[in-house]
Amino acid sequence: DIRSYLERIADDEKGHELDLFCVPRHYENDLDKVIIPHGLIMDRTERLARDIIQDMGGHHIVALCVLKGGYKFFADLLDYIKALNQNSDKSVPLTVDFIRVKSYCNDKSTNNVKVIGGDELSNLAGKDIVETGRTMQTLLSLLNECNPKMVKVASLLVKRTPRSSGYRPDYIGFEVPDAFLVGYALDYNEYFRDLSHICILNEQAREKYRV
Repeated sequence: DIRSYLERIADDEKGHELDLFCVPRHYENDLDKVIIPHGLIMDRTERLARDIIQDMGGHHIVALCVLKGGYKFFADLLDYIKALNQNSDKSVPLTVDFIRVKSYCNDKSTNNVKVIGGDELSNLAGKDIVETGRTMQTLLSLLNECNPKMVKVASLLVKRTPRSSGYRPDYIGFEVPDAFLVGYALDYNEYFRDLSHICILNEQAREKYRV
């Protein structure tokens, strides 16, 4: 069975003060705290890469990136997989593809999930797919129509929320509280993707950047 390791961040996690980290000056007044520092993200991503190599070694993997929020995790995960391919007994043939899934308006997750791209997904037939991203169930239905050999999902974050459908990815980085998180390519109306750490957005910033 595919193993699902994760680090659980408690609901009452105090996080870290912003002045302990390098945060862009234009965001200093928009964030409550750093909840996952960049170094910890990288350590967990490296471990997930090791697990994927262990579980999928010998298979041809099509790594499908879910844009836009998944691009940093995707790139770092593939860098670690590439390094392991070069320096370990097990290795995986790897190709990449991209798709965009949009389900947020301001800070609300909508019921209308838009899948952009995917015109060439038919070439995934018979391949093993590892996906990275947050909005999965609609995309999984689309992918399964293409008859891949198997589909496995890697997600950096899983949020504890009563709105959850109960779906759990195969590879999980962190289980996090039900707060609106930004940084490490996670955005609020396209802002904060350039923030290295994962942070909690404050209320004033939600109004400031609302569309």
